[in-house]
Amino acid sequence: MELTPGADLDNWAWREWADYWSLEPGTLYFNHGAFGPSPKPVIEARQQALEELERNPMDFYVRRLDDRLDGVTSRLAQTFGCNAGDLVLVPNSTVAMNAVAHSVKLSAGDEVLLTDHDYGAVVRAWGRRCGPVGAKTVLACPPDDLRSPDQITQAIEQRLTPRTRIVVVSNVTSPTAIVFPVADICRLAKERGILVCIDGPHALMMRPVELRALGCDYYVASCHKWLSAPFGTGFLYVDRRHQQSTQPVVTSWGRRLSGGPSRWQDEFHWFGTYDPSPFLAIPAALDFLEGQVGLERFQGQTHALARYARQRLEEVAGAKALVPDDIEWYGSMITMPLPGVAMSADYPNMTHPLQRALWEEARIEIPIIEWRNRVHIRISCHLYHTPADVDRLCDVLSNLLPRFR
Repeated sequence: MELTPGADLDNWAWREWADYWSLEPGTLYFNHGAFGPSPKPVIEARQQALEELERNPMDFYVRRLDDRLDGVTSRLAQTFGCNAGDLVLVPNSTVAMNAVAHSVKLSAGDEVLLTDHDYGAVVRAWGRRCGPVGAKTVLACPPDDLRSPDQITQAIEQRLTPRTRIVVVSNVTSPTAIVFPVADICRLAKERGILVCIDGPHALMMRPVELRALGCDYYVASCHKWLSAPFGTGFLYVDRRHQQSTQPVVTSWGRRLSGGPSRWQDEFHWFGTYDPSPFLAIPAALDFLEGQVGLERFQGQTHALARYARQRLEEVAGAKALVPDDIEWYGSMITMPLPGVAMSADYPNMTHPLQRALWEEARIEIPIIEWRNRVHIRISCHLYHTPADVDRLCDVLSNLLPRFR
């Protein structure tokens, strides 16, 4: 599937899909990239599944749940280019990443290579895994002035050593919203016999994702972001070479509860009694974006708005974006520097004072991110946003910025 640039704002009917969300009146929600609310058809599908469960839990869990979950993995595999047997459902990408970390064999002196664009919890999880065995995490730091994807690949290559056991890299980075050249990174690692785990929560639906073609060993994802499936949904893709050695952090009954033949997914899909209704609503989210909206429409419209936000924020903040103005570098989300805004002594334990002011004074939910000792704002654009929403954000921000500089 080819990415279609958003082009001119006039190409889109901005209010067509907004009513499919039940957002709080008066709140401008620009943090879909962190906690993405679901459209109404997805909420209804989850409620229907929950009602089925409550009518006869024994029948639901023991006789029907395995087949229902298989249907969900089959649908995800169809969308993201792999076999259903290569996927397991997990509550989120953090759970998946921890499963990978605990399944990869590490010894004293081994290295896990990440980048300073990666999500902080991912770096922390691998650090905790490395410590007890005497391994260590290493950070690659691509240059500030990014103009070519080769600069990212080269920064990673320069940090590889004979002790590098696995490269962990984001498909679309969380703090900086940059699309990384993950296919090139996979080829580089494969040439050296190094494993690759891709952290992909932001890539689903925002970018084309073809898991088998990508060539990674592991791919972790959350479905509650751009896909807008319910909270508590994600998946882990594992190349066939590693499936039997990949285990969840939590051990329960596996498939023994229903008595069927054993598969590697079973330990993941039965981790104790839980509410499976969020997983069963994933197909409704796929139906909504692939069928009703269309991926070309979704990607084009949200990128067009992110591009408009980029232009407006450059004017308001007086700083250029982190990457070139090209859909290959960013999609539905853009991170912009806010030069002169002071760092917060309490961050990240508390939200930045500017973020609190945007919420408390204007009811705008948007993250303020401190990265490389500089303050940034990250705006996420979805189908319920309009150019007027971006204008409102920029008007409020222009009034607030002098207070924090």
